[in-house]
Amino acid sequence: MLGRLLSLVLGLAVVAFIAYWTLNHVAGAARTDPEGRSQPKAMLDHTREATKRIEQDAERRIRDTERKLDEAR
Repeated sequence: MLGRLLSLVLGLAVVAFIAYWTLNHVAGAARTDPEGRSQPKAMLDHTREATKRIEQDAERRIRDTERKLDEAR
């Protein structure tokens, strides 16, 4: 019984290590983009830029809607 439990725990540890290594090495986390940033930093920067664009678009749409409401009055 204890042997099976130990085998299960060690097997899960091996699977977890392989998943961790795969996500961090094979998926390209160690590569840098042309601007010299690491992959996670580049993804974060792209996400921030997209968020900024979305917020600016939402603000523009709000202003356009307010302007149209003012014109309709």
